[in-house]
Amino acid sequence: MHQQVYHSQQIQAWERRWFEQQNSSYGLMQQVAWSIAQRLHEQFQLLNIKKIAVWCGAGNNAGDGYCIATYLSQWGYRIAVFATELGTSKDLHAAYETALQNQVNIHKINLSNDQFDHHLDQQFDCHIDALFGIGLNRDLDENWQRIIQCVNRQDGLKVAIDIPSGLNANTGQTLPICIKADFTFTVLALKAGLFTGKGKEYAGKVSVVSLIPNDNELSPIAKLAPENVHLAKRAAYGHKGSYGHVLVVGGHAEMGGAVMMSAEAAFASGAGKVTVVCDAKHHQAILSRAPNIMLRDINLLEKQEIEALLDHVDAVCFGMGLGRDDWAESQYHQWYPLIRQAKNLEIVLDADALWFLALNPELLDSHYYLTPHPGEAAKLLDCSIGEIENNRIDSIHLLREKYQGQWVLKGSGSLTYDDELWICTVGNAGMGTGGMGDVLAGMIASLKAQLHTEISLHDIVTLHAKAGDILAKSGQRGLQAHHMNSAIYQVVN
Repeated sequence: MHQQVYHSQQIQAWERRWFEQQNSSYGLMQQVAWSIAQRLHEQFQLLNIKKIAVWCGAGNNAGDGYCIATYLSQWGYRIAVFATELGTSKDLHAAYETALQNQVNIHKINLSNDQFDHHLDQQFDCHIDALFGIGLNRDLDENWQRIIQCVNRQDGLKVAIDIPSGLNANTGQTLPICIKADFTFTVLALKAGLFTGKGKEYAGKVSVVSLIPNDNELSPIAKLAPENVHLAKRAAYGHKGSYGHVLVVGGHAEMGGAVMMSAEAAFASGAGKVTVVCDAKHHQAILSRAPNIMLRDINLLEKQEIEALLDHVDAVCFGMGLGRDDWAESQYHQWYPLIRQAKNLEIVLDADALWFLALNPELLDSHYYLTPHPGEAAKLLDCSIGEIENNRIDSIHLLREKYQGQWVLKGSGSLTYDDELWICTVGNAGMGTGGMGDVLAGMIASLKAQLHTEISLHDIVTLHAKAGDILAKSGQRGLQAHHMNSAIYQVVN
């Protein structure tokens, strides 16, 4: 069963329906806190943690914090709570009063000054963040930003309750700063913001505290893509014609590297044959790296030759290094209509093909795979990069609505929309380097040429990310796209 991911409003409505059935809201708060405290107790014993600071805000998330502080103090931990003024919630006040009755040491935070800083002269082994919950959807003012900066400056383990304070639960964007947690215990169900955008950086290791049963009205907005992808075993009688012929088209006279990396990734992913069509000035360099790649000069092909070539391939990967000048535009308008009319083709549109698609928008079939980064997505939707990044999930839905086809919105926690929305949970920041998208495009074309509907787009994105993780075992800085082939060879096997 794939892990499902929800919008914060769905979680809140689910809670209300639970309470309308006469279930106790304070009882649920206590259960959540008890479950988290037990898990923390196990970790604290392993890590020899004894002194703990709990940071509590004014909402029910703070109530979880007070309850956790109470339970941990009963087990003998030295607890200090740093708390703002209480909100109006009865559950919050009950949790606060219980903490006082158990002699938990509570220090009041005055948001208008730094008076709480002198309490931090003592060293804490762990800081528990219960400042804000999933309802936060506004930018924090300077006072709250100062508190979060203070917490982040402290040494010791950082633990977030439900979601790191300052992180938008649905978009994964910071508001504008956020607690940087080592662990997040998210309550009831997974939230999308923990896995995409900046969420992956700030949430740390995510665990779910699931205490009430799902009801029929609760509907996920996405699923986490499975990390383990198993490809079908090859038949002993297979030959190069059995495993797909990939055509890579692009390679402006000034940009030869992109088609080279796509083609090599296609071979590393298991394609039986790969042909590159690009400017002839790149042919010698391509052959010197990969003599098994077949080559055609893009400037010499007439319509009939292109049609004949498309008839003999299983997948085409179009746009890498094509450019955006007059030559590139003429090539796009020569190739794209012929690609559109070819039968039984798996079609990957990447890089400059996406640029020209944005200028000439049309509806696409399900065998089109489009792989924009945020800048390309912004061009396709005629908006800013900031608008894309501020709500990546809405953005991929808009791309799908406008163009149809299947989509990958690349970035931290890459999103894939094939049959439904998936979030990739593997990959690393070292993959943020030129050429990684070309490698992904080559992998998609190759694996679709081999397996067609037997492999999903989100599984290919996961394989690409896992290959990047193999390379990053020796360090993320300096990781380069043309080093991916050996890692791809490992993950597809």
